[in-house]
Amino acid sequence: MPCLDLETPRLRLRTWRDDDLAAFAALNADPEVMRHFPGCLGRDESDALAARIRQHIEDHGFGQWVVEDRADGAFVGVLGLQNVNFDAPFTPAVEIGWRFLPRYWGQGLACEAARAALAFAFERLPLAEVVAFTVPANLPSQALMERLGMQRDGDGDFEHPRLPEGHALRPHRLYRLGRAQWEALQ
Repeated sequence: MPCLDLETPRLRLRTWRDDDLAAFAALNADPEVMRHFPGCLGRDESDALAARIRQHIEDHGFGQWVVEDRADGAFVGVLGLQNVNFDAPFTPAVEIGWRFLPRYWGQGLACEAARAALAFAFERLPLAEVVAFTVPANLPSQALMERLGMQRDGDGDFEHPRLPEGHALRPHRLYRLGRAQWEALQ
């Protein structure tokens, strides 16, 4: 099932091409980008992640898009929707997530792309809810979640089951956005 490409005033959210793998690997190897993740990814790990993302799109018709600058076609990062792939009290669920190169931070691009992805989620799929989560220290992502109209679910905060007990990145904050909330924001 193909995933539709999306456009915003400054960005194109598009399906993956094989030539995206090197830029994706550079993104995943950047310590600044990966500071709220367990670690940077090597090329093989990054390629394996890209393969899983592409398979998710094939299986479900949505997933993480490659985000590129419409002006010059430059790789900006990835952003999109995916089924949460672990068990937690809030699953099953679809999450929105993003990862952009640092030179594109602070320009409102992630918010612009995320709004397009949420419109796709609620208007085309149509989902009842989208969640997002991150570690408490990732204040920029939490601020973006709030700009998108997502609400923190303090009762839903959780320990990430893929990280060992006591790991500094195990605690996560949960945010939610329901269809009715999304429609009220439009």
